Amino acid sequence: PRDPAERCSCRNTNCVERPLRRLFEGLASGVAACPWPFVLVPLLLSGGLGAGFIFLPQRQANDIEGQFTPTWGPAKAERDFVRRHFPTNDSERFSAARLPTEGAYAALIAVATDGTSVLDAAPWAEVLRLNATVHDAEYERLCARTAGRCASPNELLSRRGDAGPPEPGSLRFPVNDSVFLGAALGGVETDGERVLRARALKLLYYLREDGPEAQDSRQWLESFLQNISSKVAELRLGSIQVTYFTSLSRQQEFEGNAKSVIPLFSVTYFLTISFAVISCLRLSCIRNNIWLASCGVLSSGLAVLSSFGLMLFCGVPFVVTVANAPFLILGK
Repeated sequence: PRDPAERCSCRNTNCVERPLRRLFEGLASGVAACPWPFVLVPLLLSGGLGAGFIFLPQRQANDIEGQFTPTWGPAKAERDFVRRHFPTNDSERFSAARLPTEGAYAALIAVATDGTSVLDAAPWAEVLRLNATVHDAEYERLCARTAGRCASPNELLSRRGDAGPPEPGSLRFPVNDSVFLGAALGGVETDGERVLRARALKLLYYLREDGPEAQDSRQWLESFLQNISSKVAELRLGSIQVTYFTSLSRQQEFEGNAKSVIPLFSVTYFLTISFAVISCLRLSCIRNNIWLASCGVLSSGLAVLSSFGLMLFCGVPFVVTVANAPFLILGK
């Protein structure tokens, strides 16, 4: 009969620790008596599950919206509602204000140099040259259209054209003749309402994304990012400086950072594993736990290999942020 003093109570919790101790003692005895199954089976199991990494190229998912927004968020449902009930027509009646997303676009910002105004004659002429460079034949085919023409990249350009820049004081800011200029001009100086000078002018080139041309628009934007720097250099602009951005830039920067960081993971893994093993090294043979640390690191590696491979076998997308998981496991 069990001694009443050994029964579970608020003062005695040995009843929980005792069976666990016996369980692990039996397990340790079994491992010591027949160690090879406990060594080979985990290695074979991890190797089999690790074969799921062959699906890694197909399972990678680095979409920013998919990673950093709720899957069933109300905002996405409301956006889908707007798309269904207020469909856009980029080929005939394009309106940037009606877009449920930021759209497919390329943006250029021309900034006047030497503290001059972008509305002066020389900077304005270079802005027109820059605009003509973007309007190639492929862009004319893919551009978002209004009234049979490509949507204007800037309201001032569509109104003035080749007539030259507006005279100082001839424009009201931010609204001029029912046209909002707050998104067209930057660094504006006024005398109250009239525009005296402006440091920057923004050009927005929208492309179609509501039909079969959507994929072609994406390819044009990718080509734009690759070639715009060389095209701007060929123009030899002296009165303006040009910066650019597209609707793909954020996603491409995210993917580029991931690709540049992943090769460095091998170095960080090596340093982390070395620290974990060396921190358990002792000069005393009794207190030395270096083999225990090595087995712990090996166990963590097999766990990562098995779990990641199993998820890839199951079709779960692989996102680059989970590459930090080995650091968390090694830390524990």
